[in-house]
Formats: sequence, C-alpha cells, structure tokens
Amino acid sequence: MKEELLELLKKYAYKEGDFTLSSGKKSKHYVNCKPVTLSGRGLTLASLLILKEVDTKVVAGLTLGADPLVSGVALVSALDSRMVNGLIVRKEAKGHGTQAWIEGLLPPEGTKVTVLEDVVTSGDSSIKAAKRLRDAGFVVERVITLVDRKEGGKEAMNLVGLELVSLFTLKDMT
Repeated sequence: MKEELLELLKKYAYKEGDFTLSSGKKSKHYVNCKPVTLSGRGLTLASLLILKEVDTKVVAGLTLGADPLVSGVALVSALDSRMVNGLIVRKEAKGHGTQAWIEGLLPPEGTKVTVLEDVVTSGDSSIKAAKRLRDAGFVVERVITLVDRKEGGKEAMNLVGLELVSLFTLKDMT
C-alpha cells in the first residue's frame, strides 16, 4: 500500500524544474499532492496510511492542501469503526454568518486534534493551523504529512511544541 502511494506521488505529484515555492524560496523540486489526493485510489491509500498514525478522535488541516486528507481520514475511519471526525481551518475568517475560522463538528474544548498536511516545507501552514486550533481551545501536539521536504519544517514545528510524522520525504520522490 505504501509503495503504491509512493509510485503515485512520484508519477503525479513530483516535478523537477525551476520553481518558486509558497514560502518564496526557489527550488528545483516541486511536490503538489493534490493530483494524487483528489484521485480515488490516491486518497484511499493516503487516508488509510495516515489513519494508522492518528491517535486522536479529530483531525484537522489548513484549507486547501489538507481538505482531501481530512475528509479521507474521516471516511476511512468510519469504515474501520474508529470514528475520527474532521475539521477544516480557514486561512481567513468566514466573511459572513458566524465568521468562523474552523469548519466541522466542533468537539469540546480540550480535545486533542491531529493536524494533517500534504507537503511540509517551512512548516508555516501546519503551525498556522495548530495556532488557530489551539486558540479555539483544542490540544494540538502532532502533525502528519504525506511529504516532508526536509527544509526546516520539522525544526520549526518542534519550536512550537509540535511533533512531525511524515510518510515520505523529498528524497523518496527523487
């Protein structure tokens, strides 16, 4: 299962060339997991593998990269009778209605939540999601990512009390 997901990521998510990353850094390697996580087989494999690493009843992630993963893990957990719910953290507060930062069935304050991410570079997206969740009263200690680019994200997360678990690294892609 893990080998099959890696092959999908190599084929559809990884590119070599000259790229500017969301952090502004230049890179010869680009990883966009959405073509894989928005496919039925890719999402199923990623969700099952991530679920094995989840030790909480709630997963969450910053929109857009984490959206399929959060939904996929919630779905496969229900099929496995584990019942893990999902939350989506907005980049900006909703502009109308409740003006919510977090969407989903909100658990009680103090609930442990695992943050999911497709690709970690600097760690900024995961840290932002964790901060929003912590500000809402949840306990966030762990981030699970499909791919860690190994460019300082893990260290940045450690500084704010987050453990990073990665299924793959950029080296696995090349």
